[in-house]
Amino acid sequence: MSSHQANHISFGTDGFRGLIGKDFTYDVVRKTAQGIADYISYKYMRMEKPAVAVGYDRRFMSDRFARTLAEVLAANGLNVTLSATPLPTPAVSLLTTKGYGLGVVITASHNDHYWNGIKVKQNGRSAPPSVTADIESYVTKAVPMKPSGAPLPVKDFRPVYAEYLNSRVNAAKTLAKLKGPVVIDFMHGVGAETASPLFDSKNVIKLRERHDPLFGGMAPEPVEKNMQELIAAVKKHKALFGVALDGDADRFALVSDKGVYMTPCQTAPLILEHLLATGKYKGKIAQAVSMGYLTKRIARAANLPFEETLVGFKYIAEKMLNEDVTFGVEESGGYTWKGNLPERDGALTALFFMEMAVKTGQTVSEMYAAIEKKYGKSAFIRRDFKLDKAIPNKHSFAVKIKKKLPKILLGHKIAETNTIDGLKIVLDNDWWVLMRPSGTEPLLRTYAETDTAENTKKFLDLAFKFIEHK
Repeated sequence: MSSHQANHISFGTDGFRGLIGKDFTYDVVRKTAQGIADYISYKYMRMEKPAVAVGYDRRFMSDRFARTLAEVLAANGLNVTLSATPLPTPAVSLLTTKGYGLGVVITASHNDHYWNGIKVKQNGRSAPPSVTADIESYVTKAVPMKPSGAPLPVKDFRPVYAEYLNSRVNAAKTLAKLKGPVVIDFMHGVGAETASPLFDSKNVIKLRERHDPLFGGMAPEPVEKNMQELIAAVKKHKALFGVALDGDADRFALVSDKGVYMTPCQTAPLILEHLLATGKYKGKIAQAVSMGYLTKRIARAANLPFEETLVGFKYIAEKMLNEDVTFGVEESGGYTWKGNLPERDGALTALFFMEMAVKTGQTVSEMYAAIEKKYGKSAFIRRDFKLDKAIPNKHSFAVKIKKKLPKILLGHKIAETNTIDGLKIVLDNDWWVLMRPSGTEPLLRTYAETDTAENTKKFLDLAFKFIEHK
């Protein structure tokens, strides 16, 4: 995710991130901009060079970092346009399908306020690893060009994004038909910048819409521990449901009408079941290896192909671009489906749930009760363990543990083991646990899903014992 040397940046699961003033400085931004410019001039040596759109989120100094980056790109003779306002990351992805060959966003997504970062976008999604690896190698040798001082073209891109969202779900019509209020928590993030043309309605209650670079003192990450204000508002207003978007508005989280936080393993099947009920979708279901079994069971029941990818939405995006994929999902709250950009989008997912409530006439808890009845219960928990030292080789770690596994865990046979991204152990009743070392920091991410929270915790405890005895 981050790098501690100014001359070496590393694009992790989605972009480069670093601590402001330490790893993320004007020098790092200039060097990265020059690396991107050098990559473009090499890649498009005999062709017309792509236009570049530069966006930024609401973080401390993001607008200045964005301007600095854009000025270096312009000094290299590139056609650059800077966003006039903070802009959701999916909006920059959209621009790369609207005449811009490349998009760059200054954002640290869901991280705390003292982080910032850079995401690179292409063809409506995050630039693939082959592109970011090339950019990294150019950044190492980059000598930033001095800006010419000429004025930069600046444009308000928000209307283009609002138009795209409305072309997928008619916001005004849908909001007018809602049979009760919906609460949206922007977590002080950039999603609020496009809220006015989309979510202005007596049926929508907005939380934490105000621009606050400190994000109210918590990371703008839509996970359960950060949802207390949203849960309270859903209960108070007797809302149909509540939604939260992260700092750069590509992630989405759901709270039911009963004020219950819905895990991504519960939210994804709601979307998928509704999509399949229309009868229009026949393609593959693609999900990150850290996702759950309800989507797998739905795919099985619908006789649809199903595939798991490495963690990181860029791997889902790649599948969506190159294959017939109906639905793509990752565990951190990223959702997309056929007909949209191959990119996660918090606002679009929020509109989709509003449309779903209008079309079905049901609450989220009613819709989810039907899923449980058909496909079983899901209790998903993620737990991160601090380690004494980083595990540098994810694959050898997975293979070592795999060799020592017993045949039966929690009274069930091991049906499969998956080592594409850490070690995922799947039992014969679909229960699973994933152990995934960070690779860059002394951290082990563990994820598990069973039919009850008690069983899931047991599975996670068991996983930790495997690590201790590795």
